[in-house]
Amino acid sequence: MRPPYRAATVNFFALFSTLLAALLSGGCLSVPRTGPAFSYFRSRQKALPTIVGDHKPLTSVEVRAVIKGLEQNSSAADNLGHQMALEEAISGRPFVAGNRATLLINRPAAYAAMFKAIQNAKKSINVEIYILSADRPGHSFADLLMKKAAEGVHVNLIYDGIGSMCTPPAFFQRLTTAGVKVLPFNPITPLSLLPLPWRWSPIHRDHSKLVIVDGSIAFTGSANISDVCGEPGGLLSDLLGKKLPWRDTDVEIEGPVVAQFQKFFFATWKREKGPPIDEKSYFQPVKPQGNDLVMAVGSTWGEKNRGNYFTYLAAIRSAKHSIDLSCSYFIPDKQIMEALTAAARRGVDVKIILPHKSDIKLAQYGGRNYYSRLLKSGVKVYERRDVILHAKTAVIDGVWSTVGSDNMDMWSILRNNELNAVILSRGFAKKMETMFQNDLKNSNEITLQSWEHRSAVERLIELLTRPLVYWL
Repeated sequence: MRPPYRAATVNFFALFSTLLAALLSGGCLSVPRTGPAFSYFRSRQKALPTIVGDHKPLTSVEVRAVIKGLEQNSSAADNLGHQMALEEAISGRPFVAGNRATLLINRPAAYAAMFKAIQNAKKSINVEIYILSADRPGHSFADLLMKKAAEGVHVNLIYDGIGSMCTPPAFFQRLTTAGVKVLPFNPITPLSLLPLPWRWSPIHRDHSKLVIVDGSIAFTGSANISDVCGEPGGLLSDLLGKKLPWRDTDVEIEGPVVAQFQKFFFATWKREKGPPIDEKSYFQPVKPQGNDLVMAVGSTWGEKNRGNYFTYLAAIRSAKHSIDLSCSYFIPDKQIMEALTAAARRGVDVKIILPHKSDIKLAQYGGRNYYSRLLKSGVKVYERRDVILHAKTAVIDGVWSTVGSDNMDMWSILRNNELNAVILSRGFAKKMETMFQNDLKNSNEITLQSWEHRSAVERLIELLTRPLVYWL
């Protein structure tokens, strides 16, 4: 979800100034190439990945047994092992065993699980969120954080300065007064708009969604803390007066890997110069909770450190049987396009579900510029009806899954802080595939024949958005 645009004039001016300043200050970045991590992997084709279990690495025999258990034949297991080694090289961290991942479909399920965990918090709550609105769910969330702070729980909150720009300062002041440590991420100020070499770019945003409770439970995905279900779905819905529900996907993760998510939170806290926190007290031993292998993958501003992007690319390139992808904003770069079309040409069943109606119509039309090439290569494209599709998920070969905040657009590829969970589990992947199939039943398939017969108006809008795709 992009920032809410029906805001006060001052908020609109702030957003407009941000984009204008970025353009005037030469804020263009280059799409990252598949550099050192991929070279490292190619030079070590037989390298085994590292898997951490019970706070120490598994032996090579144990690693092979885990991988074999995830796959159904030895050749596929070899492929998965190579892929895991590559993803470890990309992220610089291992997969962690002993976790339980629970799929949360749509915001009511995510809120219910999240609020329950926060209610039961004993020691600490860390929150990193793009949009925290002063509406019904936002006030409920804030009230719960203040209640826990009053009970002596350490509560820390990072919110994005643009994503939450429509939330009144009094909302955050109330949290601060109640004992919550509140930190705005890269707030837009007159100083931040000046072309000074040492300031963060005004287009550097924290798009992550993360809640961590007691260092043992983490939530991540696409859901903001906002009552967007009451918002119209884009320009067309505005004109027709229709309101569409938002289709989000999140995941609850319990187990030792939560420490990886905690490290991402504290890295952001320190970069933004938040108040001092005793980090050591947040990292306590966590007992195994399940059998899922999980890795936290994140990205930060700039051309390097794009872990989410490289991980997606590696998984797509390694796919043998199937790729099921859901994305709310789809404007892929050349490497992602080549990976998807190459997978389809080598016989992988590639399906992509995109929005039929979007809150950002320009981004939707920008993405449609890629339909023809995808369809001609054999990729199957669908558009989800009756909702605003906001999920960012993938499941590959019935074993590799990811849920998080990362879109396949230039904002996620280059500019935003993003965070995803990568989960290796046949049981979790099966639930992901069931969710995907349910979305397919409520989607329109875009065939090559029907796409080639779209209207002249549609073609014109796509043509006009083509020069803008870098900024959509």
